Amino acid sequence: MLVVDASFAVPASGVEDGFAVLRDDDLYAPPLMWSEARSALHELAWRGQIPTEDARDALGRLERCPVKATAHRDLGETAWQIADELGSAKLYDAEYLALARLLGCRVVTLDGRLVRGAGRLGLVVTPSELT
Repeated sequence: MLVVDASFAVPASGVEDGFAVLRDDDLYAPPLMWSEARSALHELAWRGQIPTEDARDALGRLERCPVKATAHRDLGETAWQIADELGSAKLYDAEYLALARLLGCRVVTLDGRLVRGAGRLGLVVTPSELT
């Protein structure tokens, strides 16, 4: 079981079967993951970093990805506590960490800042650490 963050979901959506690298059928994310990933894909296209057609294809794969949107009733409070633990003003990353803590699993991310900042919690892993 893994929680997937947007930094992983965006490139995974860029290719067919991009989520298969996780080799896990139990993938979860807080609802905000889709908003963050959609925004990142739109920004990539808007800035001309990828063709709009490629971004739209990735958006379609994102919407069909094997990740289950999960809104735990304690998500907000747990995210708040984790943000306080990490000394973070914002709760976005803390929501992924909170869901992982509540589900008893880890967050898979490509966000080096998240790995460095939250590594001491034991809740963060990169895809390369899974193999």
